[in-house]
Order: sequence, then C-alpha cells, then structure tokens
Amino acid sequence: MPKLKVPDAPSTLIEVGMMLYPDCQIGMVHGITDLFHIAGRFAVDHGRAPIRASHWRLQDGGGFARCFDSHPDEPASNSPAVIIAPGSLHKLLEAEEVAPYARWLLDRHAQGTTLASNCGGSFALAATGLLSGRPATTHWYFAEEFRTRFPDVRLEADRMVIDDGDIVTAGGLMAWTDLGLRIVERLLGPSVMMETARFLLIDPSGREQKNYASFAPKLTHGDEAILKVQHWLQSRGAGPVTLPEMAGEAGMEERTFQRRFKAATGMTPVEYVQHIRVGKARELLEFTKRTVDQIAWSVGYEDAAAFRKLFHRITGLAPQEYRQRFSAPHPLAEVA
Repeated sequence: MPKLKVPDAPSTLIEVGMMLYPDCQIGMVHGITDLFHIAGRFAVDHGRAPIRASHWRLQDGGGFARCFDSHPDEPASNSPAVIIAPGSLHKLLEAEEVAPYARWLLDRHAQGTTLASNCGGSFALAATGLLSGRPATTHWYFAEEFRTRFPDVRLEADRMVIDDGDIVTAGGLMAWTDLGLRIVERLLGPSVMMETARFLLIDPSGREQKNYASFAPKLTHGDEAILKVQHWLQSRGAGPVTLPEMAGEAGMEERTFQRRFKAATGMTPVEYVQHIRVGKARELLEFTKRTVDQIAWSVGYEDAAAFRKLFHRITGLAPQEYRQRFSAPHPLAEVA
C-alpha cells in the first residue's frame, strides 16, 4: 500500500464544492470528500496542489455559504472550480423547491465553474436549462421521470459518466466514485487518478449503468390495451411470441398496435420482448450453472451467437462476463 504523507499548505488550491440540500445523499458527500483528500496527498507527491473540498448550504436569508471547508485557513473565492449536485436516497428535488439551487448553479457556471451531478442531482442541473440539447445521465431508476420533466435533454441513462466539458453527469448512487476519479483526472492528471483508484480499490473506468440496470417497463402510460399486452407478455416469461399474437391480444391491427405500443412504452414490441428475454437470461446466468447456449435456447433464441450479440448490446457485457461479475456464490444446478 502506498505511503500517504500529509501535504504542506499549498500556495494554490483547486476547490471542488458539494451543494447540499434537504435529504441529499450525505454518504456520497462525505465519500467523495475523502476521495479528494486522498487524491490531494498523492498530488503533493507529484508536486501538485491538492483539492480543496467544500460543502455549500442554502442560508435562511437566501444565498449559499460554506458549511465545511477542508482548508479553512486558506483564502477562498465564491466560485469553486467544480460544483457537484449530489443525489438523494429519498426523493428528487421537486420543481417548486429546486429554483434557488438552479439559480445558484447557473450563476456559478457563468463565473466559469464546471457543474457536475451524481444520480438524481442531474435534476438540479437540468433545471438550470444548461442541459438543453446536451447529453446527460442520471440513475437508470429515474430515467423516465427525467425524460418527462426535461424532454429537451439527450438522456443516455446507460452511461455511468458523461463528461461534456463544462458539465459532467454521473449515473447511479455509487457512481460518485466514477465521478470523483474523473474530476481528479481532469484537475490533477491521470497519474494521480490511477494512484487514487488503486488505493481505494476502485475500477478507474469501463463501467456502465446498463451492466447493473434491471428492466423496469413503463406501466403508468394509461393505455389499457397496451398494459394488458404487457401483463400478458410478463406472464408468458421468455417464451416465443409473434407480433400478430401481441396485436391479437390487444385487439388491434398490427400497424396500429405497433404505433400505440411504442407511444406507450417507449419501445417497439420486438425491443420490449428482447428486454424480457435478456432479463430472464440474466437471472439464469446469476443463479444456475447452465451453459450460455442452453440459456439462449431457454429464453427463445435458437441462434446462440445472435443471443450473445443482443445480450451484449443491452447489458454492455458478454454473457460469460456477466456471469463472472454477478453470479451467486452457490448457483443452482437446474432451475425450471
């Protein structure tokens, strides 16, 4: 393990601030603060100034002020190099309460601050209007809500981190580790980032949300005929099904059914069935010892090569890679 030395007081500090709000993910705030502290110690070994970590809170009389500063005795400005909006374990920032946070972020951005978010913190960034027409990510669980609120943002919920220059967004609750390393790399360079990752036992790159996200179909669209088909498909499991069968279950002509299904669920009927089948395949890879070919057959694919290609497209991993990463400690030999 590398020896960490306590750095001398640097002449120039790079500040990264965390924006606090009620019910924000405090574990992320403290965790990424520790990550920056460790990175700063490695930075000193390379002759670089460490990161100044600060936490900012909305005051009763309006305006934001630091409520934590890792270097309180050093001169400070009101515009950190980076400001991060954390996610929440309980609820998203609602439209009626996000205004002061969005206004502050917008003001800081105008002063040259890079804005970043983790998980549901992307809702605060999107509320500034700065994400309009730009790529962003959020926790896959909040993807539909995000699209509803901010249809002009190019949401890419499969991505773990999207670095778009002056705005950086990260996906799931624990994606703050990926976000932290990306910020360290930008501010302190790749060598410090890699040393920090090794010390914390964090994979420095390559993760995607789709490696972890389960299929969460949209069921609150209000189209009863399409909902009936969705429930029917779920009850059938991963068995074979044709478009005429689905249209017949809905009582519609095929072209009408396809249009209504896409409008309601955001997917074509074929894509929807593929996600159901891959979901079942993931379960079999996690909990059984069946071969990939056997699993492909059991979820409706006679061509195992086509199944592997589809599985990789949806999950970001080959079936065998998925099994190595997520399989249960004692998988069952057979599952019906």
